[in-house]
Amino acid sequence: MAQSQGAGGRSKVLNLSPRAKPKKDIVRDRIYLTFPKELVKEPIVCWLAKKPDVVFSIRSSTVTANMGLVALEIDGEREEVDKATHWLKEKGVRVEPIEKNVIE
Repeated sequence: MAQSQGAGGRSKVLNLSPRAKPKKDIVRDRIYLTFPKELVKEPIVCWLAKKPDVVFSIRSSTVTANMGLVALEIDGEREEVDKATHWLKEKGVRVEPIEKNVIE
């Protein structure tokens, strides 16, 4: 760590550590998740919440005994959001982009 003289004589701490990661841009994807009958009772959204590098918001949902449909906003670095959507697909959830702004 090093100190630098900022505006108005205030000092600020600079992290010069080689381990410091550069901040990446955060993206927001809006997706529909469709759960088939055999996954409706599985806690997949709960498992998604345990992924540390994404944050999501359920914008709407409809669940019946035969299927589930969830509109989701998922935020994080592009790579992490892509990993999360890939993980959902591996679990058997159909993931589709929301084409128009229907959840604002």
